[in-house]
Parts: sequence; C-alpha cells; structure tokens
Amino acid sequence: MTTTSTTQRPDGPTVRLGLRENRLQFALLVVVNIAVGGLVGLERTTVPLIGTDVFGLTSDLAVFSFIIAFGLTKALTNLAAGALTARFRRRQLLLSGWLLGVPVPFMLAWAPSWIWIIAANVLLGLNQGLAWSMTVNMKIDLVGPTRRGLATGLNEAAGYTAVGATALLTGYLATGYGLRPVPELLGIVFVTAGLALSLTVRDTAAHVALELAQHPKPLPNGEKTTLATTFARTSWRDRSLRGASQAGLVNNLNDGLTWGVFPLLFTDHGLGLAAVGLIKGIYPILWGIGQIPAGHLADRIGRKPLIVTGMFVQATGFAIALALIDQPLLAGILSAVVLGLGTAMVYPALIASVSDHAHPAWRTNALGTYRFWRDVGYAAGALLAGILADAVGLDATVIAAASLTAVSGLLAAHWITDHTKH
Repeated sequence: MTTTSTTQRPDGPTVRLGLRENRLQFALLVVVNIAVGGLVGLERTTVPLIGTDVFGLTSDLAVFSFIIAFGLTKALTNLAAGALTARFRRRQLLLSGWLLGVPVPFMLAWAPSWIWIIAANVLLGLNQGLAWSMTVNMKIDLVGPTRRGLATGLNEAAGYTAVGATALLTGYLATGYGLRPVPELLGIVFVTAGLALSLTVRDTAAHVALELAQHPKPLPNGEKTTLATTFARTSWRDRSLRGASQAGLVNNLNDGLTWGVFPLLFTDHGLGLAAVGLIKGIYPILWGIGQIPAGHLADRIGRKPLIVTGMFVQATGFAIALALIDQPLLAGILSAVVLGLGTAMVYPALIASVSDHAHPAWRTNALGTYRFWRDVGYAAGALLAGILADAVGLDATVIAAASLTAVSGLLAAHWITDHTKH
C-alpha cells in the first residue's frame, strides 16, 4: 500500500504523496543518484595508490588526507544543505551540486601534485553533500511517511551500487591502462548525465507542504525549528537521534577507513589492482543492493533491530579480514561481503529513524545534522587510520575499527527507540 493523500495546486496538477503516485519522478531521482554515486566511486580503488605510486607519499596519514578533505567538506555541506532548503528549492541545490562536480574527473586525471587531488576532493565533497542530500530529501518528500525506509533504501541502493560498480571498473581499467588518466575519465559520463537529468527533475516543495498540513502532530507553539536548535536536538538532546547520529558516524568511519586501508593492506599481501578493485567493488555493491530489502524490512519490523544487528555484522567483517589474511583474496572478498551486508542493514534504517523522530517542519535540518555526523565519519576514519597505521600498522588499525563498531552497536541498542513500526 502507498500513501494517497492529495491536494490540488491552484495552478497545476494534483499533488499526491506515495511511491506509486510519484513513480516517474522517483525513478528519475534514482537514476540521478546512480550518477552521484558513480562520481565518488572513481576514487575507491585508485586514489590511495596514486598517492603512493605516482606522488611518492610515504606517510599513510598523508595518503588518507584526500579522504579527510572529502569527508569534512561533505559533512559541512550536508549540514548547510538543511538550512539552505529554507532559502532555495531542492532542485536548485541539486543543480548547484552538479556544477561544482564538473572539474573533479579532470583534476583527478591530470593533477600535477597531491594538493590538486585534495582540492578535487573538496569539490567532490560539495558535489556529494548537495546532490546526494537533495536526492534523498526529495524522495522522502515524494513518498510520505509510510514508505520512508523503502524510499531511502532505493536511493542509497542506487548510489552505492554505482560506487561499487565504478570501483570495480576502475580497478580493471587501471590494470590495463595505468592509474591515470583513463579510469578517472569515466567521471565525465557521470557529471554529464547527472547534470542533464537534474534539469528535468521537478521540485518537491508542494509535497512537503502537503505532508506538513496533514501531519498528525502539529508543531507545538513556540518550538524552534532553527538549524542551531535542531543540531542540538539531533546531536545529543534526543536519545534516539543521538543514537542514530553516533551509529552513522561510526558506520562511515568504517567506510573511510576501508577506503584508505584496504587497497594498501591487500596490495601489501600480494594482490594486484584488479583483485583490489574486486574487493573494493563488492563492498559498496552489496551495501547498495542490500538496502532495498533492508529498507522494506525496516518499514515492517522497525528500525532499531536492523541498526543494532548491522553494526555487529560490520564488526565481524573486520575480524574476518584479519583472521584470513594469509589468504588475502579470500579474506578480502569475505570481509567485503559481510561489511557490505552489515552496512546495507544499517543505512536506510538510520535515515528512516531520523525521519520518524523529526517533525516535517525541521526534518531537513535533522537529516542535515545526522548526515553531518555520519560523513564526519569519513574524515574521522581516515584520520584514525592514518595515525594508527603509521604508529602500529594496518592490522592493528583494522582491529580498532572492529572494536569501535561493536561499541557503537551497544550504544545504538541503549539509546534508539522505534518511534513507529509500520
């Protein structure tokens, strides 16, 4: 069943909430997010190796600096995106994100120094923060409250499947053509397609207005909806939102850590670029595809069971990587499968949980705050990985990630409550 609430625009067609009722626009936004994910997927296999092999970086922290730049920029842009929706339409912000992403593939392909790679990742963070934020917000706007888990699952599935497929493809291209420039030039396709398709997307302001008008709990008199108030509420004042924010941070800390560590770890154990590309591709592909059933399940049994279980599954994935490291290809593939499935369980359930606990009047700011903390995880993971890898080695870094993920699962179990079970 889908939500069928409607309202008549004075100067246009009837506005309806629901996945079926908005299937064409929803499908278009899914395709747009494939392009969003593809652009960031360019970096998953090759860029850490570009740092060591092309630019001669010897410090792991220096190599991972591009992830820190990306993560901090994307996190801050996510936070700003919620506030910007009060001044600009979602479609305008989506298009702005794509315009900022245009130089990225060219800079990655022909950067004359490592600082250019870092600069490209600042632009990539801006692109991802605006474009990915708007695709997920617009999908949530379209479907209404009863299909948020499925909507976010479909959105994230499209993006992360594209991340994985691109990581896999760039690994094979790098094997045949070198680390640069051929693998990075795939990004031209993603930028062109994303920008062109975004020009045809319709804004969802009317859908937000309809949900707000029909919300069963009107906004209490005097309740503030400012970014500062919502940031405090989402970060620590509300137990469930706090639990979701910390779990999101650790989840992407894992992604940031594996982004930098796994290519170096498995090449140190004798694997070539194609094998590393396979490992780096499997993780986000399963992360992506798995979010479709996970999002649907989150609408059925609630968000918390998937969040807590998914964090422990991810911790197990790190343990597998080290337990079988003497067989590096097997270790990489199995750990990527388990990490991907665990992340798939967590990702749509966290976004849906935040949406459940946020009133439509301040939901975009709540999602922006949650996505801020989640994507700070990229930078935190890369920073932690760089410091630990330089100090105690790559193996100990993976052990630290497993331990931290298990603790995060325990905190999620303690703090998060299911506001609504569908």
